[in-house]
Amino acid sequence: MLGTFIVALGLALIGVFTMLGGILDWDWFMDHSRARGFVQLFGRTGARVFYVLLGLGFVVLAVVAFVRVNL
Repeated sequence: MLGTFIVALGLALIGVFTMLGGILDWDWFMDHSRARGFVQLFGRTGARVFYVLLGLGFVVLAVVAFVRVNL
């Protein structure tokens, strides 16, 4: 149970970080070599939307994991 809680917390933190990177348009986040492909594929605004949605997916996954453990 504690292990699942730690995983859910980690997913939530990763999701919030990813969402903030997209929302606040951090240059160092978008210029990273792993993000550069998405920026080239979708454009800067499209990559920002992608990262916000990706982060939201991580947060939802964390909530689902947390709820399933506590049922």
